[in-house]
Amino acid sequence: MTIDMVVVFLIILGAIILFVTEWLPIDVTAIAIMVTLIILEPWTQITPAEGISGFSSSATITVLAMLILSAGISQTGIVQIIGRKISAFVGDSLHKQLLATIGVTGPTSGFINNTPVVAILVPVISDVAHKGKTSPSKLLIPLSYASQFGGMLTLIGTSTNILASDTAARLSGEYPALHAFDFFEFTTLGVIVLITGSAYLLTIGHRLLPERVPVEEDYVEEYEITEYLAEVVVRDHSPLTGKTVETAIEEARTDADILQLIRDGERFTEPLARKQIHAGDTLLIRASKDTLEQLADTDDLAIEGSIGTDEELEPQQTDDQSIVEVVIPSRSFLVGETLTSSTFRQRYDGNVLALRSRGEVIRDRMDDITLREGDTLLIQADSDSIDRLAQNNDFVLGREAENPDYRTDKIPHAIAIMFGVVGFVAIPWAFLGNGLASLTGVEQFTMLAGAQQDILVTALAGVVAMVIAGVLKPNELYDSVDWDVIFLLAGVIPLGIALEQTGAARLLGNLVAASAEFLPVILVLWLFYIATGLITEVISNNASVVLMIPVAAAAATSIGANPFAFVLAVTFAASTAFLGPVGYQTNLFVYGPGGYKFTDYFRVGAPLQLVLSTVTVLGIAFFWGV
Repeated sequence: MTIDMVVVFLIILGAIILFVTEWLPIDVTAIAIMVTLIILEPWTQITPAEGISGFSSSATITVLAMLILSAGISQTGIVQIIGRKISAFVGDSLHKQLLATIGVTGPTSGFINNTPVVAILVPVISDVAHKGKTSPSKLLIPLSYASQFGGMLTLIGTSTNILASDTAARLSGEYPALHAFDFFEFTTLGVIVLITGSAYLLTIGHRLLPERVPVEEDYVEEYEITEYLAEVVVRDHSPLTGKTVETAIEEARTDADILQLIRDGERFTEPLARKQIHAGDTLLIRASKDTLEQLADTDDLAIEGSIGTDEELEPQQTDDQSIVEVVIPSRSFLVGETLTSSTFRQRYDGNVLALRSRGEVIRDRMDDITLREGDTLLIQADSDSIDRLAQNNDFVLGREAENPDYRTDKIPHAIAIMFGVVGFVAIPWAFLGNGLASLTGVEQFTMLAGAQQDILVTALAGVVAMVIAGVLKPNELYDSVDWDVIFLLAGVIPLGIALEQTGAARLLGNLVAASAEFLPVILVLWLFYIATGLITEVISNNASVVLMIPVAAAAATSIGANPFAFVLAVTFAASTAFLGPVGYQTNLFVYGPGGYKFTDYFRVGAPLQLVLSTVTVLGIAFFWGV
């Protein structure tokens, strides 16, 4: 092992530690990887040009374009409309609900990036569950898993496929058996995986899922906030008299929220910040028992009752006020912020009643907790505020907004554009060659030009078409992109190049190849699948593809196996992460709304991973050979 290899391995180790611990945001970690590779050029063999090559990579640009196209589709509301149709069909039958959830999510995820598909369908499926007298916990993990099955139907189903294709093409010079994936390269196997996974969820998987969320939509019960709500009366000599609600909260310096102000029988909700407090006012406060007693002593307040003794104190779903869950996606500005530093209350006129983070429900002292991707906030706000949250890319709502702003008149345009993007890549133009003779010169040129276009060009053309057609507004293009994903790709691509150029990938491949002396090749292929799946659970799926594909190609070559088969095994394994909530972003989207614990994913996902690893490896051996 050379010093170059040692340096690259240390950088990889450092990257894994940062990904797992989340000490730094993903995009910052990616930039740190890039900078480190360039600074250590004598050992990493990465020049500045190669260090930033991830930004100009066709995979990065294609993923960026596909994210924008997916956002355009979601703006039309077509997926939401299809989702609503589910409710009329499924009724209160769990099997019908599961079948409809998988049936809509799987095929759709093959042509729209699966991450936004899940973000769109979380509120729809939650509503379907409650209306059908089913716990959302029974449907939301299947929603996430089905999106991953569907992502393996085509090249554009997930960013991982696009990155894997680009990596395989880059390595084709050294490994002639490798090439960029065709649009439907692995669709047949993807269909088999979708059917197998769906059958598992319909028969076994849902039985392993506990009902974490009540069948009835009762957030008070689900989040157990009973002991954290109380009414207090402002006495004549209270120092709060004459102050605004905003000032009272700031000066209290405690983790408490004033949710309502009651005066002469009239209840005031939002906006409360500038409402002046008078003697005799009754305040509905969210606070722990200790905080409440501290406020009562300091501010001369009389505690009237708690939710446990007075049912009228329970937050109500009224025309003016609603309670809703919102999930924080990776692109949200709230990631790394606190409720205080983000001025959440002032921005959105909403009260945060509780916070669920990595399965733990937090009901007090929330203001200074650093928010992470996948955290869920339980918010009380008026309908206008909730509609604004629904239209904001910083949040994924746990239920549909009352007045969604969809561009339904643009549905035909969006569908036509997506068909064009897919068609120019997917149609086997070569088979149409015999018909060229009957066409005019202009028509022949048009067809042949189309044959030369790859997904990068057609996707970018689709973005332009969506803006021209009015499906997306120009200022929405930037908000449509998960920039942490783009930076992650830009950071890990040069890491993969360093792994290859220093010979580190070949060293690891040779070590793995040693197992072929006492194991059949197909079992070595299966081990690569399992290893990639486990790595994906602790780092990102895109990072695992970049790291594992060079190793897989080297190992296959060392044992005389088919490198393309090994690359496909890595690609499928990285795109199907079922063992935990953090391995795949769609799993995080359903973590909070489903009320899941970390172990729920493993309970359902481990048998599924075992089944699919076997089916996928056997399918690869059958279709491509090992």
